[in-house]
Amino acid sequence: MNYQETTQWMFTQLPMYQTQGASAYKEDLTNIVSLSNHLGNPEKNLHCIHVAGTNGKGSTSHMLSSILQEAGYKVGLYTSPHLKDYRERIKINGIEISEDFVCSFIKKHKAYLEKEAFSFFEMSVGLAFEYFAHEEVDIAIIEVGMGGRLDATNIIMPLVSVITNIGLDHTQFLGNTIELIAFEKAGIIKPKVPIVIGEYISQSKPVFLAKAKENESAIYFAADLISKDYASDLIGDYQVQNKKTVVQTITILNQQNKFKISQKNISSGLLNIVENTGFRGRWQQIGNSPKVICDTAHNKHGLEIVLNQIEKEVFETLHIVLGVVNDKDLDEILPLFPKKAIYYFCKPNIPRGLNAIILQQKAINYELYGEVFNSVSDAYTFAASKASRADFIYVGGSTFVVAEIL
Repeated sequence: MNYQETTQWMFTQLPMYQTQGASAYKEDLTNIVSLSNHLGNPEKNLHCIHVAGTNGKGSTSHMLSSILQEAGYKVGLYTSPHLKDYRERIKINGIEISEDFVCSFIKKHKAYLEKEAFSFFEMSVGLAFEYFAHEEVDIAIIEVGMGGRLDATNIIMPLVSVITNIGLDHTQFLGNTIELIAFEKAGIIKPKVPIVIGEYISQSKPVFLAKAKENESAIYFAADLISKDYASDLIGDYQVQNKKTVVQTITILNQQNKFKISQKNISSGLLNIVENTGFRGRWQQIGNSPKVICDTAHNKHGLEIVLNQIEKEVFETLHIVLGVVNDKDLDEILPLFPKKAIYYFCKPNIPRGLNAIILQQKAINYELYGEVFNSVSDAYTFAASKASRADFIYVGGSTFVVAEIL
């Protein structure tokens, strides 16, 4: 199989949460442990940073990678989901895994993968671990897919673990309270491995403290630390806290004497994240006059921050291109959106995409009005044609909406 055929097999042969939702979720680590054993446990040859959280884990992971690259290290980066190409998930120093390596991995293990019916995410994690070990990276930054305790990435023994924040998302899997979700995220805390907490609230802090005490793990609350506000090419307001989390994580790495990262490396790393890692889709400006911003925020916690930032912008009319997935709690997110805006409702082109007519009808309940379009592209094109040079266009609601624009 060529690369297109290989990735198509991966997408369709086995469950994939990104497109299918609940059918892809696994409730234990048995499968990934089995796959890792089959591969010779490549993760045991890696120095890792493990990053979990409701929001911000992608930004945090890419910031860490950029800083470590500036320090001269060979850095593996595993993230999800991808925007355009599967290979975005697995990079070394910003360079995506080769098509040949993806194809050869699947070809070599295809019979076993089919026999054991591994999920798409489990296959991807196994591929990333094998690739990073094969390429002998100095350090691998591993982003959790969902939750933490039962996530396929949670077989690593990292140098430091990071939990960016806690919000109500994926409640059908992780629980419907902050305490339950915090418990799932805290599942990445390992014995005697330092844990950095980016943001916390009264319900989540006791959960983190208890898990850290149980594991005899030093715990650091980055939000409570006084830290220099470094300039960055990631300009969303929400990046302020992510930067504090990253700086605390780098401080711990330096204290462990396994890596040497200078203040200059931190400064240059935070200024060159996009160039060093290829990171996209976070408060990314894709147009001027009118100003066009796209952002992958898709849950209450993330959208609150992004929509608050839009309020700080100066414009005549606000245009919002909006699409979501079908398991999104619309009664939770739609009240966040401004009534004084023109909406362009659309459906992201994946099986999980919510029908735009349903979205429009639900939005009316919250006095959000606009037209329905057959595609994200059509919605964006029409919004651009209607907006004046002094207007503002926001594209979001889902990672998949942003992906289609980019």
